[in-house]
Amino acid sequence: MTSYPKVLLQNRKPDRIATIDEYRESGGYTALTESLGKVPSADVRQTIQNAVLLGRGGAAFPAGMKMSTVPEDAPFPRYLVCNADEMEPGTFKDRVLIHADPHQLIEGMVLTASGVQAEKGIVFIRPEYESAARILEREVGIARDAGFVGKDILGSGFDFHIDVHRSGGRYICGEVTAQLNALEGRRPNPRKPPPFPTVKGLWDRPTLVNNVETLCCVPHILKNGADWFKHLALTETGAGTKLYCVSGKVNTPGCFELPMGVPLREIVETHAGGMRSGGTFKACLPGGASTGFLPKEHFDIDMDFEGLKAVGNRLGTAAIMVFDESTCLVRVTCNLIDFFARESCGWCTPCREGIPYIKDLLWRIENGQGEVAYLDMIDRMARHLWNAYCAFAPGAAAPVQSLLEYYRDELMAHIEGGSCPFDK
Repeated sequence: MTSYPKVLLQNRKPDRIATIDEYRESGGYTALTESLGKVPSADVRQTIQNAVLLGRGGAAFPAGMKMSTVPEDAPFPRYLVCNADEMEPGTFKDRVLIHADPHQLIEGMVLTASGVQAEKGIVFIRPEYESAARILEREVGIARDAGFVGKDILGSGFDFHIDVHRSGGRYICGEVTAQLNALEGRRPNPRKPPPFPTVKGLWDRPTLVNNVETLCCVPHILKNGADWFKHLALTETGAGTKLYCVSGKVNTPGCFELPMGVPLREIVETHAGGMRSGGTFKACLPGGASTGFLPKEHFDIDMDFEGLKAVGNRLGTAAIMVFDESTCLVRVTCNLIDFFARESCGWCTPCREGIPYIKDLLWRIENGQGEVAYLDMIDRMARHLWNAYCAFAPGAAAPVQSLLEYYRDELMAHIEGGSCPFDK
Protein backbone atom coordinates (compact mmCIF):
# COMPACT_ATOMS: atom_id res chain seq x y z
CA MET A 1 0.00 0.00 0.00
CA THR A 2 1.31 3.45 -0.91
CA SER A 3 2.16 5.47 2.19
CA TYR A 4 1.03 9.09 2.20
CA PRO A 5 1.84 11.78 4.78
CA LYS A 6 -0.82 12.41 7.40
CA VAL A 7 -1.58 16.04 8.14
CA LEU A 8 -5.08 16.42 9.56
CA LEU A 9 -5.13 12.97 11.16
CA GLN A 10 -1.50 12.73 12.24
CA ASN A 11 -2.54 12.64 15.91
CA ARG A 12 -5.48 10.27 15.46
CA LYS A 13 -5.61 7.51 18.04
CA PRO A 14 -7.87 4.45 18.14
CA ASP A 15 -9.41 5.06 21.55
CA ARG A 16 -9.09 8.70 22.63
CA ILE A 17 -8.56 12.28 21.53
CA ALA A 18 -5.15 13.92 21.34
CA THR A 19 -4.36 16.14 24.31
CA ILE A 20 -3.20 19.73 23.99
CA ASP A 21 0.34 18.63 24.90
CA GLU A 22 0.34 15.97 22.19
CA TYR A 23 -0.99 18.50 19.69
CA ARG A 24 1.78 20.95 20.60
CA GLU A 25 4.44 18.23 20.34
CA SER A 26 3.34 17.66 16.73
CA GLY A 27 3.75 21.36 15.94
CA GLY A 28 0.33 22.51 17.06
CA TYR A 29 -0.12 26.19 18.00
CA THR A 30 3.21 26.99 16.31
CA ALA A 31 1.48 28.95 13.54
CA LEU A 32 -0.57 30.83 16.12
CA THR A 33 2.47 31.67 18.24
CA GLU A 34 4.49 32.82 15.25
CA SER A 35 1.82 34.83 13.44
CA LEU A 36 -0.66 36.32 15.91
CA GLY A 37 0.14 39.99 16.39
CA LYS A 38 3.15 39.64 14.08
CA VAL A 39 1.73 38.84 10.64
CA PRO A 40 -0.78 41.31 9.14
CA SER A 41 -4.32 40.05 8.57
CA ALA A 42 -3.95 40.68 4.85
CA ASP A 43 -0.93 38.35 4.73
CA VAL A 44 -2.87 35.61 6.53
CA ARG A 45 -5.63 35.89 3.94
CA GLN A 46 -3.19 35.93 1.06
CA THR A 47 -1.33 32.84 2.25
CA ILE A 48 -4.57 30.88 2.47
CA GLN A 49 -5.56 32.14 -0.96
CA ASN A 50 -2.16 31.19 -2.43
CA ALA A 51 -2.59 27.69 -1.01
CA VAL A 52 -5.74 27.25 -3.14
CA LEU A 53 -7.63 25.90 -0.14
CA LEU A 54 -11.11 25.12 -1.43
CA GLY A 55 -13.92 24.80 1.06
CA ARG A 56 -14.26 21.22 2.27
CA GLY A 57 -17.95 21.45 3.13
CA GLY A 58 -19.13 20.67 -0.39
CA ALA A 59 -19.33 23.99 -2.24
CA ALA A 60 -15.54 24.20 -2.84
CA PHE A 61 -15.46 28.00 -2.70
CA PRO A 62 -11.87 29.30 -2.25
CA ALA A 63 -11.42 29.91 1.48
CA GLY A 64 -8.94 32.76 1.08
CA MET A 65 -11.18 34.53 -1.41
CA LYS A 66 -14.14 34.22 0.96
CA MET A 67 -12.06 35.82 3.73
CA SER A 68 -11.18 38.70 1.43
CA THR A 69 -14.86 39.55 0.93
CA VAL A 70 -15.07 40.85 4.50
CA PRO A 71 -14.74 44.62 3.89
CA GLU A 72 -11.77 46.33 5.55
CA ASP A 73 -14.11 48.98 6.96
CA ALA A 74 -16.76 46.48 8.06
CA PRO A 75 -18.36 47.14 11.44
CA PHE A 76 -17.67 45.19 14.62
CA PRO A 77 -18.29 42.74 16.15
CA ARG A 78 -17.39 40.30 13.39
CA TYR A 79 -18.20 36.61 13.63
CA LEU A 80 -16.63 33.32 12.57
CA VAL A 81 -18.99 30.35 12.44
CA CYS A 82 -17.62 26.82 12.24
CA ASN A 83 -20.15 24.67 10.37
CA ALA A 84 -20.09 21.28 12.12
CA ASP A 85 -23.70 20.46 11.24
CA GLU A 86 -22.56 17.61 8.93
CA MET A 87 -25.93 16.07 8.09
CA GLU A 88 -25.04 15.08 4.51
CA PRO A 89 -25.76 11.32 4.37
CA GLY A 90 -22.55 9.32 4.17
CA THR A 91 -20.41 12.13 5.63
CA PHE A 92 -18.69 11.79 9.00
CA LYS A 93 -15.26 13.41 8.54
CA ASP A 94 -15.92 16.41 10.79
CA ARG A 95 -16.85 14.13 13.68
CA VAL A 96 -13.64 12.17 13.11
CA LEU A 97 -11.59 15.39 13.14
CA ILE A 98 -13.12 16.65 16.38
CA HIS A 99 -12.69 13.30 18.11
CA ALA A 100 -9.11 12.96 16.84
CA ASP A 101 -7.55 16.39 17.40
CA PRO A 102 -9.89 19.14 18.68
CA HIS A 103 -7.10 21.67 19.23
CA GLN A 104 -6.37 21.60 15.51
CA LEU A 105 -9.87 23.01 14.93
CA ILE A 106 -9.49 25.51 17.76
CA GLU A 107 -6.21 26.84 16.37
CA GLY A 108 -7.67 26.95 12.88
CA MET A 109 -10.58 29.05 14.13
CA VAL A 110 -8.34 31.52 15.97
CA LEU A 111 -6.02 31.92 12.96
CA THR A 112 -8.90 32.34 10.53
CA ALA A 113 -10.53 34.84 12.84
CA SER A 114 -7.30 36.83 12.98
CA GLY A 115 -7.38 37.06 9.20
CA VAL A 116 -10.73 38.89 9.25
CA GLN A 117 -10.47 40.40 12.74
CA ALA A 118 -13.44 38.43 14.05
CA GLU A 119 -13.79 38.49 17.81
CA LYS A 120 -16.51 35.88 18.35
CA GLY A 121 -16.49 32.26 17.18
CA ILE A 122 -19.39 29.83 17.21
CA VAL A 123 -19.25 26.11 16.51
CA PHE A 124 -22.64 25.13 15.07
CA ILE A 125 -22.82 21.39 15.67
CA ARG A 126 -25.53 18.81 14.97
CA PRO A 127 -27.33 17.49 18.08
CA GLU A 128 -26.34 13.87 17.41
CA TYR A 129 -22.71 14.93 17.94
CA GLU A 130 -23.19 15.47 21.66
CA SER A 131 -19.90 13.78 22.54
CA ALA A 132 -18.05 16.01 20.05
CA ALA A 133 -19.78 19.09 21.48
CA ARG A 134 -18.69 18.17 25.00
CA ILE A 135 -15.14 17.52 23.81
CA LEU A 136 -14.98 20.95 22.20
CA GLU A 137 -16.41 22.73 25.23
CA ARG A 138 -13.83 21.08 27.46
CA GLU A 139 -10.88 21.61 25.12
CA VAL A 140 -11.79 25.24 24.41
CA GLY A 141 -11.55 25.77 28.16
CA ILE A 142 -8.13 24.11 28.20
CA ALA A 143 -6.99 26.26 25.29
CA ARG A 144 -8.29 29.35 27.10
CA ASP A 145 -6.33 28.45 30.23
CA ALA A 146 -3.22 28.04 28.05
CA GLY A 147 -3.69 31.50 26.57
CA PHE A 148 -4.65 30.38 23.05
CA VAL A 149 -8.29 31.52 23.21
CA GLY A 150 -9.98 34.44 24.92
CA LYS A 151 -8.82 37.94 25.73
CA ASP A 152 -5.46 39.31 24.58
CA ILE A 153 -4.34 35.95 23.13
CA LEU A 154 -0.59 35.44 23.68
CA GLY A 155 -0.26 39.14 24.52
CA SER A 156 -1.12 40.08 20.93
CA GLY A 157 -4.01 42.38 21.79
CA PHE A 158 -6.33 40.13 19.76
CA ASP A 159 -9.47 38.84 21.48
CA PHE A 160 -11.36 35.79 20.24
CA HIS A 161 -13.93 33.76 22.14
CA ILE A 162 -15.48 30.42 21.08
CA ASP A 163 -18.91 29.06 22.02
CA VAL A 164 -20.45 25.72 21.06
CA HIS A 165 -24.03 25.84 19.80
CA ARG A 166 -26.10 22.68 19.36
CA SER A 167 -28.30 22.66 16.26
CA GLY A 168 -32.01 22.00 16.32
CA GLY A 169 -31.27 19.07 14.02
CA ARG A 170 -32.33 19.69 10.43
CA TYR A 171 -30.29 19.12 7.27
CA ILE A 172 -31.20 22.56 5.91
CA CYS A 173 -29.34 24.12 8.86
CA GLY A 174 -26.11 23.16 7.07
CA GLU A 175 -26.87 25.74 4.37
CA VAL A 176 -24.91 28.84 5.32
CA THR A 177 -27.67 31.44 5.42
CA ALA A 178 -30.19 29.03 6.97
CA GLN A 179 -27.59 28.35 9.65
CA LEU A 180 -27.35 32.04 10.44
CA ASN A 181 -31.13 32.26 10.78
CA ALA A 182 -31.04 29.25 13.11
CA LEU A 183 -28.38 30.90 15.27
CA GLU A 184 -30.56 33.99 15.54
CA GLY A 185 -33.48 31.85 16.73
CA ARG A 186 -35.36 32.21 13.47
CA ARG A 187 -36.87 29.56 11.21
CA PRO A 188 -33.91 28.11 9.25
CA ASN A 189 -34.92 29.21 5.78
CA PRO A 190 -32.13 30.26 3.42
CA ARG A 191 -31.49 33.93 2.76
CA LYS A 192 -30.98 35.14 -0.78
CA PRO A 193 -27.78 37.20 -1.18
CA PRO A 194 -26.71 39.90 -1.73
CA PRO A 195 -25.75 41.08 0.77
CA PHE A 196 -23.50 38.11 1.42
CA PRO A 197 -22.91 36.92 5.00
CA THR A 198 -19.35 38.28 4.98
CA VAL A 199 -20.89 41.73 4.57
CA LYS A 200 -24.13 41.36 6.51
CA GLY A 201 -24.51 38.05 8.30
CA LEU A 202 -25.19 37.11 11.90
CA TRP A 203 -27.19 39.91 13.55
CA ASP A 204 -26.39 42.04 10.47
CA ARG A 205 -22.66 41.90 11.19
CA PRO A 206 -19.91 40.49 8.92
CA THR A 207 -19.84 36.71 9.35
CA LEU A 208 -17.45 34.17 7.89
CA VAL A 209 -18.72 30.56 7.79
CA ASN A 210 -16.30 27.68 7.21
CA ASN A 211 -16.47 23.91 7.47
CA VAL A 212 -14.57 21.97 10.16
CA GLU A 213 -12.14 20.37 7.70
CA THR A 214 -11.46 23.70 6.00
CA LEU A 215 -10.57 25.35 9.30
CA CYS A 216 -8.36 22.42 10.32
CA CYS A 217 -6.22 22.97 7.20
CA VAL A 218 -5.39 26.58 8.14
CA PRO A 219 -2.76 25.98 10.89
CA HIS A 220 -0.80 23.67 8.60
CA ILE A 221 -0.88 26.14 5.71
CA LEU A 222 0.32 29.05 7.84
CA LYS A 223 2.98 26.91 9.48
CA ASN A 224 4.36 25.19 6.35
CA GLY A 225 3.47 27.56 3.53
CA ALA A 226 1.15 27.65 0.54
CA ASP A 227 3.47 25.76 -1.82
CA TRP A 228 3.86 22.91 0.66
CA PHE A 229 0.08 22.56 0.86
CA LYS A 230 -0.40 22.57 -2.89
CA HIS A 231 2.28 19.93 -3.40
CA LEU A 232 0.48 17.50 -1.09
CA ALA A 233 -2.01 16.82 -3.90
CA LEU A 234 -1.47 14.25 -6.64
CA THR A 235 -3.04 16.41 -9.36
CA GLU A 236 -2.14 19.85 -10.66
CA THR A 237 -5.67 21.09 -10.03
CA GLY A 238 -5.77 19.85 -6.43
CA ALA A 239 -4.24 21.14 -3.20
CA GLY A 240 -3.74 19.55 0.19
CA THR A 241 -4.96 16.27 1.56
CA LYS A 242 -8.61 15.28 1.73
CA LEU A 243 -10.66 13.21 4.13
CA TYR A 244 -12.57 10.58 2.15
CA CYS A 245 -15.47 8.92 3.98
CA VAL A 246 -16.08 5.50 2.42
CA SER A 247 -19.19 3.46 3.18
CA GLY A 248 -21.33 0.84 1.49
CA LYS A 249 -20.25 -2.43 -0.12
CA VAL A 250 -16.57 -2.37 0.90
CA ASN A 251 -14.65 -4.52 3.37
CA THR A 252 -13.20 -1.76 5.53
CA PRO A 253 -15.36 1.37 5.49
CA GLY A 254 -13.93 4.39 7.25
CA CYS A 255 -12.47 7.87 7.03
CA PHE A 256 -9.16 8.03 5.17
CA GLU A 257 -6.82 11.00 4.81
CA LEU A 258 -5.29 10.83 1.35
CA PRO A 259 -3.80 13.30 -1.13
CA MET A 260 -6.32 15.30 -3.09
CA GLY A 261 -6.69 13.64 -6.48
CA VAL A 262 -6.05 10.04 -5.44
CA PRO A 263 -7.77 7.66 -7.91
CA LEU A 264 -11.16 6.28 -6.92
CA ARG A 265 -9.99 2.74 -7.67
CA GLU A 266 -7.14 3.08 -5.17
CA ILE A 267 -9.48 4.38 -2.47
CA VAL A 268 -11.90 1.48 -2.91
CA GLU A 269 -9.55 -1.41 -3.62
CA THR A 270 -6.63 -0.49 -1.36
CA HIS A 271 -7.63 1.79 1.49
CA ALA A 272 -11.23 0.56 1.87
CA GLY A 273 -10.18 -3.08 1.49
CA GLY A 274 -11.91 -3.85 -1.79
CA MET A 275 -15.46 -4.84 -2.58
CA ARG A 276 -17.31 -6.85 0.05
CA SER A 277 -17.82 -10.58 -0.56
CA GLY A 278 -15.97 -10.40 -3.86
CA GLY A 279 -18.59 -8.14 -5.41
CA THR A 280 -18.10 -6.02 -8.51
CA PHE A 281 -18.08 -2.23 -8.40
CA LYS A 282 -21.26 -0.90 -10.01
CA ALA A 283 -21.39 2.76 -9.03
CA CYS A 284 -20.82 5.18 -6.20
CA LEU A 285 -22.00 8.52 -4.98
CA PRO A 286 -18.63 10.30 -4.90
CA GLY A 287 -19.46 13.19 -2.61
CA GLY A 288 -22.47 12.38 -0.49
CA ALA A 289 -26.21 12.14 -1.11
CA SER A 290 -26.40 15.36 -3.12
CA THR A 291 -24.05 14.17 -5.88
CA GLY A 292 -24.84 12.03 -8.89
CA PHE A 293 -24.11 8.35 -9.37
CA LEU A 294 -20.64 7.77 -10.79
CA PRO A 295 -20.73 4.67 -13.04
CA LYS A 296 -18.01 2.05 -13.29
CA GLU A 297 -16.50 3.56 -16.44
CA HIS A 298 -15.17 6.29 -14.17
CA PHE A 299 -13.66 3.91 -11.62
CA ASP A 300 -10.16 5.27 -12.34
CA ILE A 301 -11.11 8.94 -12.02
CA ASP A 302 -8.93 11.30 -9.97
CA MET A 303 -10.89 12.28 -6.88
CA ASP A 304 -10.51 16.03 -6.83
CA PHE A 305 -12.88 18.90 -7.54
CA GLU A 306 -11.85 19.39 -11.17
CA GLY A 307 -11.69 15.67 -11.93
CA LEU A 308 -15.32 15.14 -10.94
CA LYS A 309 -16.43 18.38 -12.56
CA ALA A 310 -14.98 17.21 -15.89
CA VAL A 311 -17.46 14.30 -15.97
CA GLY A 312 -20.45 16.35 -14.84
CA ASN A 313 -20.31 15.38 -11.18
CA ARG A 314 -19.07 16.90 -7.91
CA LEU A 315 -16.60 15.92 -5.21
CA GLY A 316 -18.92 17.45 -2.61
CA THR A 317 -17.86 16.31 0.84
CA ALA A 318 -15.92 13.34 -0.62
CA ALA A 319 -18.31 10.92 1.08
CA ILE A 320 -18.03 7.89 -1.21
CA MET A 321 -20.99 5.53 -0.97
CA VAL A 322 -20.12 2.35 -2.88
CA PHE A 323 -22.65 0.03 -4.55
CA ASP A 324 -22.07 -3.37 -6.14
CA GLU A 325 -23.93 -5.21 -8.90
CA SER A 326 -26.43 -6.66 -6.43
CA THR A 327 -27.65 -3.19 -5.43
CA CYS A 328 -30.89 -1.78 -6.81
CA LEU A 329 -30.08 1.86 -7.57
CA VAL A 330 -33.76 2.68 -7.96
CA ARG A 331 -34.26 1.66 -4.33
CA VAL A 332 -31.17 3.64 -3.32
CA THR A 333 -32.56 6.74 -5.03
CA CYS A 334 -35.94 6.22 -3.37
CA ASN A 335 -34.19 6.21 -0.02
CA LEU A 336 -32.24 9.37 -0.85
CA ILE A 337 -35.24 11.29 -2.19
CA ASP A 338 -37.24 10.29 0.89
CA PHE A 339 -34.54 11.96 3.00
CA PHE A 340 -34.62 15.13 0.93
CA ALA A 341 -38.41 15.32 1.00
CA ARG A 342 -38.37 15.04 4.77
CA GLU A 343 -35.60 17.58 5.28
CA SER A 344 -36.85 20.33 2.94
CA CYS A 345 -37.58 23.56 4.79
CA GLY A 346 -40.65 24.04 2.56
CA TRP A 347 -39.76 27.63 1.73
CA CYS A 348 -40.04 27.51 -2.07
CA THR A 349 -42.41 25.72 -4.43
CA PRO A 350 -39.93 23.70 -6.55
CA CYS A 351 -38.45 22.08 -3.47
CA ARG A 352 -41.59 21.76 -1.35
CA GLU A 353 -43.76 20.30 -4.13
CA GLY A 354 -41.24 18.89 -6.60
CA ILE A 355 -39.28 16.54 -4.35
CA PRO A 356 -42.37 14.70 -2.98
CA TYR A 357 -43.67 14.48 -6.56
CA ILE A 358 -40.49 12.68 -7.66
CA LYS A 359 -40.54 10.56 -4.52
CA ASP A 360 -44.06 9.32 -5.29
CA LEU A 361 -43.23 8.34 -8.88
CA LEU A 362 -39.98 6.59 -7.94
CA TRP A 363 -41.64 4.57 -5.20
CA ARG A 364 -44.36 3.50 -7.65
CA ILE A 365 -41.69 2.27 -10.05
CA GLU A 366 -39.81 0.45 -7.30
CA ASN A 367 -43.00 -1.25 -6.10
CA GLY A 368 -44.15 -2.50 -9.51
CA GLN A 369 -46.69 0.22 -10.26
CA GLY A 370 -44.56 2.23 -12.67
CA GLU A 371 -45.34 3.43 -16.19
CA VAL A 372 -42.95 4.46 -18.95
CA ALA A 373 -44.48 7.95 -18.95
CA TYR A 374 -43.19 8.44 -15.40
CA LEU A 375 -39.60 8.68 -16.62
CA ASP A 376 -40.19 11.88 -18.59
CA MET A 377 -42.28 13.25 -15.73
CA ILE A 378 -39.44 12.62 -13.28
CA ASP A 379 -36.90 14.13 -15.67
CA ARG A 380 -38.98 17.26 -16.19
CA MET A 381 -39.58 17.76 -12.47
CA ALA A 382 -35.90 17.16 -11.63
CA ARG A 383 -34.97 19.97 -14.02
CA HIS A 384 -37.52 22.23 -12.31
CA LEU A 385 -35.73 21.64 -9.00
CA TRP A 386 -32.83 23.75 -10.29
CA ASN A 387 -35.14 26.80 -10.05
CA ALA A 388 -35.35 26.46 -6.27
CA TYR A 389 -34.34 29.19 -3.84
CA CYS A 390 -31.13 27.50 -2.61
CA ALA A 391 -28.86 24.56 -3.48
CA PHE A 392 -30.90 22.03 -1.48
CA ALA A 393 -33.23 21.00 -4.31
CA PRO A 394 -30.52 20.81 -7.02
CA GLY A 395 -28.64 18.52 -4.63
CA ALA A 396 -31.71 16.32 -4.36
CA ALA A 397 -31.99 16.28 -8.16
CA ALA A 398 -28.41 15.06 -8.69
CA PRO A 399 -28.88 11.31 -7.91
CA VAL A 400 -32.25 11.33 -9.70
CA GLN A 401 -30.88 12.81 -12.92
CA SER A 402 -27.86 10.51 -12.92
CA LEU A 403 -30.16 7.50 -12.38
CA LEU A 404 -32.06 8.53 -15.51
CA GLU A 405 -28.87 9.13 -17.45
CA TYR A 406 -26.89 6.00 -16.60
CA TYR A 407 -29.41 3.45 -15.33
CA ARG A 408 -32.55 3.96 -17.42
CA ASP A 409 -32.42 0.25 -18.30
CA GLU A 410 -32.74 -0.54 -14.60
CA LEU A 411 -35.79 1.69 -14.35
CA MET A 412 -37.29 0.03 -17.45
CA ALA A 413 -36.69 -3.40 -15.94
CA HIS A 414 -38.80 -2.38 -12.95
CA ILE A 415 -41.57 -1.04 -15.16
CA GLU A 416 -41.65 -3.88 -17.68
CA GLY A 417 -41.31 -6.60 -15.07
CA GLY A 418 -43.86 -5.12 -12.69
CA SER A 419 -41.52 -5.51 -9.72
CA CYS A 420 -37.99 -4.89 -8.54
CA PRO A 421 -35.72 -7.28 -10.47
CA PHE A 422 -33.26 -7.38 -7.57
CA ASP A 423 -35.84 -9.07 -5.35
CA LYS A 424 -35.89 -12.18 -7.54
